Amino acid sequence: MNTIIKTFLLSIIAVSCNAPNSYDLIILNGSVYDGSLDNSALLDIGVKGDEIAILGSLANQTAHRIINANGLVVAPGFIDLHAHLEPIFSLSDCESHLRQGVTTSLGGPDGYGPLPFGIYLDSLAKLGVGMNVGFLAGHNSIRRKVMDLDNRVPTSNELDEMKDMVSQAMEEGAFGISTGLKYLPGSFSKVSEVITLSKEASKKGGIYTSHLRDEGLRVISSVKEAIKIAEKASISVVLTHHKVIGKPMWGKSNETLALVDEARKRGLDILIDQYPYNASHTGISVLIPSWARAGGDSAFKERLENLKQRDSIKKGIIFNILNDRGGDDLDRVQFAKVEWMPELEGKTLKYWCEINGLKPSIENGAELVIQAQINGGANCIFHAMDETDVINIMKHPQTMIASDGRLVKLGDGHPHPRWYGTFPRVLGRYVREKKIISLTEAIHKMTLLPARAMGLKDRGFIAEGYKADLTLFDPEKIIDKATFEKPHQYSEGIEYVIVNGKVTVEKGIFNPIKAGEVLKKVNQ
Repeated sequence: MNTIIKTFLLSIIAVSCNAPNSYDLIILNGSVYDGSLDNSALLDIGVKGDEIAILGSLANQTAHRIINANGLVVAPGFIDLHAHLEPIFSLSDCESHLRQGVTTSLGGPDGYGPLPFGIYLDSLAKLGVGMNVGFLAGHNSIRRKVMDLDNRVPTSNELDEMKDMVSQAMEEGAFGISTGLKYLPGSFSKVSEVITLSKEASKKGGIYTSHLRDEGLRVISSVKEAIKIAEKASISVVLTHHKVIGKPMWGKSNETLALVDEARKRGLDILIDQYPYNASHTGISVLIPSWARAGGDSAFKERLENLKQRDSIKKGIIFNILNDRGGDDLDRVQFAKVEWMPELEGKTLKYWCEINGLKPSIENGAELVIQAQINGGANCIFHAMDETDVINIMKHPQTMIASDGRLVKLGDGHPHPRWYGTFPRVLGRYVREKKIISLTEAIHKMTLLPARAMGLKDRGFIAEGYKADLTLFDPEKIIDKATFEKPHQYSEGIEYVIVNGKVTVEKGIFNPIKAGEVLKKVNQ
């Protein structure tokens, strides 16, 4: 007998003891998926304040508010383990995430956590937020604060300073540490440095999430590096937005997942998160060799004045276009945000060549990448992944769904569609249409599994005493609408979103209240 049914039977007695009007909210007739891998059950949910008070038959009970969820799935609110929350002070209502059914997000991924950590959280709490948010300490942010963009090993004093900053962030509520070993200045760090800092997070029960050092030709060694960090630092590791980039590596997810399985058999807690798209999104600088950007923009421009160094930089870019995020085709590099030339947004690197009267060759594309960086950089969508790997990773039992999405305002730039559609896309495309995973599995990957990864003991599950974070959706209609051509579109089928007992989406209409909390890790 599963947990939901047991709770239902016990609640029949309990309900009779409750006085009328004892609930703030009752949800009737919903198909309840509690976040575990148990079967669903038809039952009602009674909410008091910000908590689930009771599960059972509540048809004869009264409440301040009643929602008839007939035909709808009632799930725990989705938890986004990889969210770019940097715009949250201007987009504090969190509409683009809430409309996906997300009630809790973990910010500070890819090594870019907020600083100073505690002050940031306190300021955000005073402002108020639309969804629950927590944050990671960011290795890149900390290293840059201590060492700027220097390409070297830290001194003992610098390493001690970074350790202290990680420890302080953990004391102030960080859920762990994140790295972006593909990005500056994390790419300059040795694994020993990362292990040392991760131990500080481990002492307080934190997790380690990693944008791997490489997701292309060196993805296998990069996964091995993450596993080594898990072992040496005694820390749970999340291979964040796990993917296999570049045509030469398509199909290699079988090998990366085998490494995960082998590590877990040895007792290491290796987890995965993933967005359900075959294209990534990051700065165009990812195509430029890291060494060329050491010291910042001025140092980069100086290297370009040296013909030998410029040639080496260009060769590195050509290599990355052919073998990595460039996808071996200038048409696979799509501009998302270009402050200095907005008319490029939505267009490709091939298009930029053509309007400049250039042959769309890889060599000319590399020259324009250099020009883009000189102009101030650009964010791009890189269509360099294979759908087979996306599906393979999604099916793995330790894979969680996460957006890698940024809070966004309708009409701003040409963003990756994952910013609007990640969670509905899984439920519509991969569950209902393609039947890649079951509805129960998908909800588990969106709720209880990430809640456990974060160490949340009162969210991600439907049971008495848990926070009333709930997402109600139509399983026959839910689907993402955002596309690579037209990204600014909200998903369909999310009917109600409830955050801490308050309705923030009602019949698909957004209610801009700030019902969320700024969450802090309870140190173990």
